[in-house]
Amino acid sequence: MGFASDKISNAQDDLEKLVSDLRGLLSSKDLDSVPEIRQLRKRLDDSIYTVRDSAVRAAQEAAYQAKEAARNADRYAHDEPWRVASAALAVGALVGFLLARR
Repeated sequence: MGFASDKISNAQDDLEKLVSDLRGLLSSKDLDSVPEIRQLRKRLDDSIYTVRDSAVRAAQEAAYQAKEAARNADRYAHDEPWRVASAALAVGALVGFLLARR
């Protein structure tokens, strides 16, 4: 799960940099007199809020689904320990066989 949170963090950083660049561009003193720029700034702020909210909800949902999958796997392992052990043995034997062929 650390890899996913790193990817999310990188995406957030990239988004923050893009927003900062846009705000810097739109905050030029020469553009203050243009009413369309003020409207554009407001829409940008509203969009940023919406995107952040969506990103937070998506990250929370992904974390919930990962936890639920882990709970289901744990429950299955406790309900069917011999099947899990035999599957692990089969995967280990297959990996060992493949490594031995090298």
